Amino acid sequence: MPRLKVEDIFKYHAPHGNQADRYVALREKALELAVLIQDTTPESREQSTALTNLQQCIMWANAAIAINEKETAF
Repeated sequence: MPRLKVEDIFKYHAPHGNQADRYVALREKALELAVLIQDTTPESREQSTALTNLQQCIMWANAAIAINEKETAF
């Protein structure tokens, strides 16, 4: 991976445009699904893994926005 790309991944990306709104929308939908998972599945390693993977999913979705969008996008 080129050094510039690595540096871009690990720097702070301040939200711009409607990014903050989209972060909130993603978190709200993830919370809705997390509650459904908790309400419809027994407490177990599998439930915990499902919730962890949902958390990772939102983290990566937010990272996709933060890292790959320039200030002119959206």
